Amino acid sequence: MPEEGKSKKRSSRAPIVPDEPAPRNFGPRGIAAVLAPVTRPAFKRRAPAAAQILADWQQLAGPELAARAVPLKFAGGTLTLGCTAPTALELQYAVPQIISRLNLALGHNMVERLRFEQHAPRPPSTPPARPAPRQTTPPPQDLPSGPLGAALARLYQGIKSRG
Repeated sequence: MPEEGKSKKRSSRAPIVPDEPAPRNFGPRGIAAVLAPVTRPAFKRRAPAAAQILADWQQLAGPELAARAVPLKFAGGTLTLGCTAPTALELQYAVPQIISRLNLALGHNMVERLRFEQHAPRPPSTPPARPAPRQTTPPPQDLPSGPLGAALARLYQGIKSRG
């Protein structure tokens, strides 16, 4: 029961109707269209510039710098790079060039300073070595001929290949 003196107001807003779902597209799409929804939750807590630096580091920094240093965080105009101590010493001399390259790629003066933290180097990304091909021994000669002999020969080779 409503209290006296107070009237219940009705909202003049239209009821909320859910938006129609976007039409599905099963055709080929670019990788950027597929990757953005996947990476969005990971980069949600980061500034857009930080997310762009982390996602596009290989292209922004160039292959030489990207192989030797990794971006760890970006806050307040300071980009923190993780690298080994000798690399940090060498990169100290190239700080102005690195900052100008990053700002040129980002479109404005986002990066003001670089900070280096000692970070374990990444292992080289070489593919694992292929195992040497094993010597196959022929199956025994006393196997019966026909489908049974072929099946027994395959079984023999399978057991020998497992060692």
